[in-house]
Amino acid sequence: MSSPGTGCCWYAGLFRASNAVDGRKSNLRLWGGQCAVSSLGTTATWWVDLTSINSINHITIYFRTDNKPWGSSNIFTKFVLGFSVYVSNTTDRLQGTLCFKDDKFTLDTIPAVFTTICPVNGQYVIYYNERLPGATYPDVYSASVFIALCEVEVYGCPASGCFSSNNTSPSPDVNCLYCHIETSTFRGCKPGYKGHRFELGKITDE
Repeated sequence: MSSPGTGCCWYAGLFRASNAVDGRKSNLRLWGGQCAVSSLGTTATWWVDLTSINSINHITIYFRTDNKPWGSSNIFTKFVLGFSVYVSNTTDRLQGTLCFKDDKFTLDTIPAVFTTICPVNGQYVIYYNERLPGATYPDVYSASVFIALCEVEVYGCPASGCFSSNNTSPSPDVNCLYCHIETSTFRGCKPGYKGHRFELGKITDE
């Protein structure tokens, strides 16, 4: 996991990046010790390494609310507006797939618990937000951004041989490298094979 640092202070450990994937989401306050929090800046990036390529179905994010009502009355909503979620095989979001980019939420409509469907294969789930100098943003957006994630849940299963959403049915074709977690549609072949459901057979040099 990675996110911008929070400084040298002894309490910085309370805000570490791994807090966002520790399974705890009962206390969404700054000092609750369950949230990943960073310093203010022009960009904010957090990622989790799934350690291998996985077939992802959906991603759920619990934002820091300080245990207060969410929406326009909460001072943190403006810092979340405009965020993006990527899935990549590297820590470079631009080499991955953009799963979601907020360009419609308002202070009143952005959810405190956000879920996006993202049926892609990847190793890194990346949260990103920005307030770049010279760029124009809606008036309700904050002037800067920071990481304020209390839990990020990634739902899926190992990509290799994955066939069903409950991760119990193996791929029916041994040459399947990746397949869609819900539809079972093959999305990639092992080296040397090609074609939808591999009906074209093995690639040769001829």
